[in-house]
Amino acid sequence: MTEAEQETNPAAPPIPRTASTDLLDNDSFTRILDGLADPMIVVDQRRVALANRAALRLLGNHIVGEDIRLAIRHPAAAERLSGTDPVTTPLTLDIVGLGARDQRWSMQIVPIDADSGAQRLLVHMLDQTSRYAAERARVDFVANASHELRTPLAAILGFIETLADPDVGADLETRTRFLGIVDGEARRMQQLVDDLMSLSRIEADKHRLPAETIDIGALAKQVAADARQSLGKRGQDIACDVAPGLGPIQGDTAQLSQLLHNLVNNSAKYGRAGTPIGLSIVANSLEMLRITVSDEGEGISPDHLPRLTERFYRVDSGRSRAVGGTGLGLAIVKHIVERHRGRLDISSVVGKGTTVSVLLPTTPSASSRDGANPDTTLVS
Repeated sequence: MTEAEQETNPAAPPIPRTASTDLLDNDSFTRILDGLADPMIVVDQRRVALANRAALRLLGNHIVGEDIRLAIRHPAAAERLSGTDPVTTPLTLDIVGLGARDQRWSMQIVPIDADSGAQRLLVHMLDQTSRYAAERARVDFVANASHELRTPLAAILGFIETLADPDVGADLETRTRFLGIVDGEARRMQQLVDDLMSLSRIEADKHRLPAETIDIGALAKQVAADARQSLGKRGQDIACDVAPGLGPIQGDTAQLSQLLHNLVNNSAKYGRAGTPIGLSIVANSLEMLRITVSDEGEGISPDHLPRLTERFYRVDSGRSRAVGGTGLGLAIVKHIVERHRGRLDISSVVGKGTTVSVLLPTTPSASSRDGANPDTTLVS
């Protein structure tokens, strides 16, 4: 079969290659390709001449010898790799859909072995899925933060404009009521900015292990005492149970205090009035301890559980804002747990309540020995 026949029939068998000492027969070159983590393919006369292990995992073990149009089933990439116009300079294609449907790749095509006169191409595929996801998360975060700040700001500006009206501002009762609303919206903005700053600091430190020695039992009791004061009547429903004999742990005092405050405050906000708020700490093993915060509230539907730790995610946005939530509390908790190489579990039964458990190593390095995954949030 001639090369012309091969071009019109991509399913045709490859032309047998005669013995050669060129690049394609170089064992060192093949070993180098196999040692690379990214998918790499060498295309010779529109057929896959070489493919490293990563490329075979992505596209299948059958691709060597195949027409490139069958090996890479992507119209734009296949057209460029098999087109009549030779590739004479390096070029890059952004493609979507190889592997998983939403997987994104940067395909770099470089002509090689040009002296041989053959149209040989080195194809390097760089997975850009995580980068695109991170960029999308950043865009969504900025949009959500802007929206959350705009809402109270619009209310503040509206009431200030109303108070500037002499007929309205002269009435003491109306002025007092409006100023109270402005104060509440301003404090809501302040809380949102504080939470955003906390999240930023935690993320900045996520690769640096905390090194303070902390009496976690004493810290939990202090948080419970503070909450009883700050939450008024609801604070009297807090029951703190710390197992005796807990040793110190290695952590960040400010962050673990914030974690406990966030969880207790959430239970106070969403649990039914007059029902218990449980805060307990027990040793889970010699190197792990478990913090549990529970309430007897309305509970959360299973559909919402996987998204609870997303920034600005709310099960009931109206109720969350009404009780003073910023939508960042559990996101902050998740990042604190990850920095401490722990694990977060959230379970809930509709109509009965919600339980949040945090599994922490006594030292962050213990997590790898005891099975905790520092980057996993489990919900059930």
